[in-house]
Amino acid sequence: MNTKKFLLKTTEEAVCVLGPQDSNLKALEKKLKISIFVRHSRKDETVTLTLRGSNSNADKAIRYIRQNISEYRSASFMAFSSKPNILNKSAQLPEKAIYKTEYGELIFPRGQTQTKYVKDILSGDMVISVGPAGTGKTFLAAACGLKYLQENRVKKIIITRPIVEAGENLGFLPGDIEDKVYPYLRPLYDAFYMLLGAEKFRALRDETIIETVPLAYMRGRTLENAFIILDEAQNTSPEQIKMFLTRMGVFSKIVITGDITQIDLKEKNKSGLVIISEILKSIKSIKFIKFTDKDIVRHSLVKAIIQAYDKYEKAEKTK
Repeated sequence: MNTKKFLLKTTEEAVCVLGPQDSNLKALEKKLKISIFVRHSRKDETVTLTLRGSNSNADKAIRYIRQNISEYRSASFMAFSSKPNILNKSAQLPEKAIYKTEYGELIFPRGQTQTKYVKDILSGDMVISVGPAGTGKTFLAAACGLKYLQENRVKKIIITRPIVEAGENLGFLPGDIEDKVYPYLRPLYDAFYMLLGAEKFRALRDETIIETVPLAYMRGRTLENAFIILDEAQNTSPEQIKMFLTRMGVFSKIVITGDITQIDLKEKNKSGLVIISEILKSIKSIKFIKFTDKDIVRHSLVKAIIQAYDKYEKAEKTK
């Protein structure tokens, strides 16, 4: 019995090859009488397939996998180029409005900081926003992304975040890749549900016009003609955020959001978001936006809770 390995470098490749509940691999195992083992690597953030069986059948399986990936890429390109945009055509909006939701609600920035944030997103290529929960960082980024998509200024929206709670080890959770990451990416989905409605959001995801992907699966990609949102960036390592920043391709925009008071890493001083604020501060084309509790637009209790915690933590440090 021979053993051969095959590396899946991107999320699209993994989803294409594995199939729902790994159904594609199970069918391939049955057809060629081989065994295929899947390993999600935390070290290099890729997916490795180990194929065991006769030499000829293992080679056939690898040829089939390569062909499947090639056909998937070709079909995705043809689908995108031949199908009309699922979004409604951009209508004339009132001054300062960013986007009109499926329910007819107009989205405006609230306050001076949000206005500057939106202006920087729409005029620049990279914006890094830092501030407490409830300040609209992710929601406004999603609205700007849909505006760009609606106006055909990008081909797709990519939303990602680090999965700290699962240690980036997704292989031990049940289901296929989308099932594994759903609980962690759900906060990002909520913004798009409010802007698009669940049905249209699912349609755009099915067409891969909106792509949701854990940060662990970004390595090796070049993201061109895309509006890219990295959420919860305070939970990235320095290596992860460097990897993410260097994925940026031509005609792309990046918006990074995070809250440095909610770092879940064991070594909080090694947050990628904290470090890039120092490393990139001299690059004039990268805009930094700092939100405070004054910019919170959720329930008034959220602002009071955050202020109470800040007061408590400051008092604890002085003891």
